[in-house]
Amino acid sequence: MRALALFLIAGLPLLAEGPRIVYTKTFPGSSPAYIQISLERSGDSIYKEDPKDENPVAFKLNDADTKAIFDLADRLDHFGKRLESGLKVAFMGAKTFRYEGDGAPKEANFNYSEDLEAKTLVDWFERIAESERAYIDLERAVRFDKLGVNDSILRIEMSRNQKRLVAEEQFLPFLDRVVKSEAFMHMARTRAAALAESIRAPK
Repeated sequence: MRALALFLIAGLPLLAEGPRIVYTKTFPGSSPAYIQISLERSGDSIYKEDPKDENPVAFKLNDADTKAIFDLADRLDHFGKRLESGLKVAFMGAKTFRYEGDGAPKEANFNYSEDLEAKTLVDWFERIAESERAYIDLERAVRFDKLGVNDSILRIEMSRNQKRLVAEEQFLPFLDRVVKSEAFMHMARTRAAALAESIRAPK
């Protein structure tokens, strides 16, 4: 699966058209301490947990979610305005929004912003990060911890029920793999089948 992801990543520069939004957060002591999400107008995306990550996760957002994120960036002047509140608040991670379009890139750095649209955009990228962490966890469980697969799928279900899961289709190959293999517990196979069916259901 990661080999496929790397193939997709290699093709992104050729496929990408138009602007790109990059979200970066550095938060020493947290797990992960670093995340970076690059999103193309096409929805093609890359998730990293290290600036030098040679094995990032490639995924694709649907058109509606991609549009919502780029619309927020438009309303934020492509990050050409100050977003830091300046208030004395706890450190919540050093965040950067970067917009790479036709002209010179723009970026805004902040710890905490009172701008409602900036908050909404941060939440979008945090949901993406949570989803990719869930994807990585499911991949690891399917490959190396068959007894942990049921718990991994349960956590994905909970995230989905809380409207925190994005790019849901990326989970289908692993869910289908669980359903088809008797190496996994019956409970995990049943849960995987129900979740896959729900993801595939017409919206």
